[in-house]
Amino acid sequence: MSNLVAVIMAAGKGTRMKSKLPKVMHSLAGKTLIEHVLDIVGRAGVDRSLVIVGHGREGVEALIENRAEIVVQTEQLGTGHAVLQAMPYLEGEQTVLVLSGDQPLLKSETLNELVKLHQAQGASATVLTSYMEQPFGYGRIIKKGEKLVRIVEEKDAAPDEREIKEINTGTYCFKGSALRDALTKITTQNAQGEYYLTEVFDVLLKHEKKVLTYRTVNSQEALGINSRGQLAEAEGIVRKNILEHWMSEGVTIVDPASTFIDAEVILAQDVTILPFTRLVGKTKIEEDSVIGPQTNIENCTVGRGSEVTFSVARDAVIGECCHIGPFSYLRPGTKLDARVKVGDFVEIKNSWVEMGAKIPHLSYIGDTHVGKSANIGAGTITCNYDGVNKHHTKIGDHAFIGSNTNLVAPLEVGEYAVTGAGSTITKNVPAKALVVERSQQVVKENWHREKIK
Repeated sequence: MSNLVAVIMAAGKGTRMKSKLPKVMHSLAGKTLIEHVLDIVGRAGVDRSLVIVGHGREGVEALIENRAEIVVQTEQLGTGHAVLQAMPYLEGEQTVLVLSGDQPLLKSETLNELVKLHQAQGASATVLTSYMEQPFGYGRIIKKGEKLVRIVEEKDAAPDEREIKEINTGTYCFKGSALRDALTKITTQNAQGEYYLTEVFDVLLKHEKKVLTYRTVNSQEALGINSRGQLAEAEGIVRKNILEHWMSEGVTIVDPASTFIDAEVILAQDVTILPFTRLVGKTKIEEDSVIGPQTNIENCTVGRGSEVTFSVARDAVIGECCHIGPFSYLRPGTKLDARVKVGDFVEIKNSWVEMGAKIPHLSYIGDTHVGKSANIGAGTITCNYDGVNKHHTKIGDHAFIGSNTNLVAPLEVGEYAVTGAGSTITKNVPAKALVVERSQQVVKENWHREKIK
């Protein structure tokens, strides 16, 4: 759609959220509300987006970055006043979509149909409406037959008007010149003493301009987020949609009720997700992998055919055919090549583990390069921190690190080298060497004496 501009209202504090965060910065399925709305208008073919900011503007601006132009509303005097701040940024006969930054469930297809009707009929304005069985809190659409008479806010509605179930979603399409002219004529004669954007329609109708309505197929699209309860309701809807999408794409989700997948997660065909699993951020899982149960993966890539069970991974790369868990913790900067085994109660941080290496039990590997097919014995610790700085450890290909070895960095263990169990290694170990560092075993026979009575 050419010459289409979106004006997104995101200046409100969101008092009912009871939060230091601006309302539009609250998260829904891994993305903020304002990011969801920007994604929606982007998919609808909008050429240009303007975001009106006010409360907490610095945070909203930093979040949006280059995705939209910023318009500042220094005083919050109502929705009409907010949109008025955007008028100097608009020129010519543009089609203007006006949306709220707290409506993440709108569909781009609905916006496309709204704009299509508006432009085809040459309307001055078109209102997106919805039908709700419980319309409390929403403005009502007052019609005579199919003709719009006016929009009345909940607080200004008469008792009989509050019984009306067709509501105003707060999303509109305008002819730019008609919007600009009407905004100069609205007043604050209402219960809130604010400039309501809905009064624009009174002005347009009074001057016999064409004003249309388009009703959503699904009333869930109209849900605005004004409280934590509504945020939770929207979260349930979005997550259900995400799960249904991935199941339709060939992903097995054993128990959808206990599975949580963020909006930006990507799953391949034949991935299996077991119960009580959470996939967060920009996680990507390749085909034939099995994730879970009770696993949390955040901003990770998991290669084809890998298994991650009862574990936590953050900002890590897991190669093909790896076996992780149970009870492993992969911290940021971890990179595992193909066929790596990371077993129970193993923690890895900022380390590269090459193909075929094994870290099966009870170990901490930090700031380390583990070579191909190396075997790390149970209880191994890389002592990477000296109290001031972090230091690096390198373990060569095919090295064998005995159980309960302490590797004091900076340190290099050569390929095919072996460390004796219980050793504390402080100096580099040559390739193919055996190194043992432990106190001499002392045996004192007949040491135990019965307690003297």
